[in-house]
Amino acid sequence: MTAMAKPMAKPMPIPTPTSQPFWDALAEHRIRIQYSPSSKRWIFYPRVLAPGTLADDLEWREISGAGTLYTFTVCYRAVSPHFTDDVPQVLAVVEWDEGPRFSTEIVNAATEDLRVGMRVRPVFTDYPDAGVTMLRYEPA
Repeated sequence: MTAMAKPMAKPMPIPTPTSQPFWDALAEHRIRIQYSPSSKRWIFYPRVLAPGTLADDLEWREISGAGTLYTFTVCYRAVSPHFTDDVPQVLAVVEWDEGPRFSTEIVNAATEDLRVGMRVRPVFTDYPDAGVTMLRYEPA
């Protein structure tokens, strides 16, 4: 009799002091990203200074998370052994209504129904053992 292999723990993000407010908001099932009043634009990924202007005026503001599917690819081969049970996996980029783009995964959707330009909405996936909430998307 052989023992069943224990599933590999998936790698989880490790928040930094700069990105901690983003992860804290996800834990509350909210999305907060940075906004630069001097450049009047939303910023993502989290930074210390505003890109372009280097202004020290970045503020954390809540967004709805609603957006458009900008691009996607269907992975039939796991990107690492940790994701073997997840294939096919839909890796995607969502463009938030506020402008920035976010790399994510599409869930709760048949791959043949996905179209670039379709509306999507956030799905919060909690990993209590890791103390992390991941932001994924599904068709709106």
